[in-house]
Amino acid sequence: MISVTRIEDIRAYVGAHRAPGSSIALVPTMGNLHEGHRALIREARKQNNILIVSLYVNPLQFGPGEDLATYPRTLEQDWAALEEDQVDLLFLPDDKTMYPRGLVQQTKVEVPDLGSILEGATRPVFFRGVTTVVNRLFNIVQSDRAYFGKKDYQQLVIIRRMVSDLAMNIEIVGLDTVRDLDGLALSSRNSYLTPENRRVAPALYRALRSGSNLMQSGNASPGEVEELVKNDWSAAGIRPDYVSIRRGQDLCVPGETDRELVILGAGYVGNTRLIDNLEFSVSP
Repeated sequence: MISVTRIEDIRAYVGAHRAPGSSIALVPTMGNLHEGHRALIREARKQNNILIVSLYVNPLQFGPGEDLATYPRTLEQDWAALEEDQVDLLFLPDDKTMYPRGLVQQTKVEVPDLGSILEGATRPVFFRGVTTVVNRLFNIVQSDRAYFGKKDYQQLVIIRRMVSDLAMNIEIVGLDTVRDLDGLALSSRNSYLTPENRRVAPALYRALRSGSNLMQSGNASPGEVEELVKNDWSAAGIRPDYVSIRRGQDLCVPGETDRELVILGAGYVGNTRLIDNLEFSVSP
């Protein structure tokens, strides 16, 4: 594996390795890699000739009082994992490379409506920061495919919308959430959990699974299921932020004929805010 920090170097690498019939993959990350990231990397390795991973903690997606300063940075361990997973090139830009005009003057990319609901309602700058940095990475790398996890389901939907709206020539591949044995979705922020918090956290997924089962049985409305999940979280010691059942493809409020749904939620386990979701189908 080689690493580069400059845009001209990664473009030169991609240009030298692009060939008819070959494909180049990008896996954007903020580092502190866990098995969820590595599942994306391994799948991208299987499906493509050249594999590029970017590692950049993006300040634009952190709001005031969020954990930009304390976000875990583990480059030495990440490097070893990337070499083990046979990554070809690691892109390690700094803030000056990504935002040469500064954070305030940087042109922003924003997906309307989708970026202001659910996660966007609680974290109003988050998705604008995500789409801005992802757009810039796509333009820098110009890969054929990019890989994202469904744990950040709304993010995946928004990136797909951005790609469609801006006519980007890139395939977005979404892969299923990777979970620990007790069901907790893997996340870099799980490292913030105390031992007691960690024992509580699997209740996030258990309640979402119970809620989706109830919806599939036809014995409760979406609103009733959302309240039941929140109550289950509260009883387990999780402070709910939101729980919402949406149409899977575009996160619209589902109508009576919609069958492919997703239940999404965010809650505080101690001082740590965690998100999760579960896709499911309902019968006619």
